[in-house]
Amino acid sequence: MSREENRQAVERFWRAMGDNDWPGAGRLLHDDFALDWPQSGERIRGRDNFAAVNAHYPAAGRWRFTLHRLVADERGAASEVVVTDGARLDRAITFFELRDGLIRRMIEYWPEPFAPAPWRAPWVERIE
Repeated sequence: MSREENRQAVERFWRAMGDNDWPGAGRLLHDDFALDWPQSGERIRGRDNFAAVNAHYPAAGRWRFTLHRLVADERGAASEVVVTDGARLDRAITFFELRDGLIRRMIEYWPEPFAPAPWRAPWVERIE
């Protein structure tokens, strides 16, 4: 697929996620889909399991997704998304592999925020 086709496929995915349309997001996944969460050592296989995990994820409210960055090439894409349910705010870095116009594999990192080390203060500036 072209860079633009991969970009559009990932944009459609994040729109479905932003609509909290878990089955709709699942329809954008390849029959051979797998999602890895390296920090927890978990793998989600298949669109039905993907939709179920998202539908049952504990939340304080409706999930909102803000796409900050999306880079695509002929092999896949990578995105940076901020996710909130109104009570918590998280950042996800996701790497996508696409096949036949669908998302075949995702590797997703959910980094935990941490306080800056005081010793670095003379050389850094704070960002939000």
